Amino acid sequence: MAKHNELGKKGEQLAVDFLLKNGYAIVARNYRYQKAEVDIIAKKEDVLAVVEVKTRSTNNFGNPQDFVKPKQIQRLVKAIDAYVIANDLDVEVRFDVVAIVKQRKDFHIEHLEGAFYHF
Repeated sequence: MAKHNELGKKGEQLAVDFLLKNGYAIVARNYRYQKAEVDIIAKKEDVLAVVEVKTRSTNNFGNPQDFVKPKQIQRLVKAIDAYVIANDLDVEVRFDVVAIVKQRKDFHIEHLEGAFYHF
């Protein structure tokens, strides 16, 4: 497995652990719909949090959250719309980013709630 793939998998697990520690229940991981993949679908109280995880080995080229592109956002919105309809959910949906930057042997984790779209 390529190093960036390993870092991505590690980041997703760190994000899951972080969310669990902060009172979220993990509903689904790596949910796929058409061309979209939702990293994490989590729930806390009456909010369904759609979580995009961005992990970087450094922030020299920008913050991880800066790498969520408009086309990806469109795909995520479409995927979650389909997910909510298919599961007949009546919840508030919020789109979050968990940004992770490796700092030597540790990781800095930042949870950005309502990062790019809210409906």
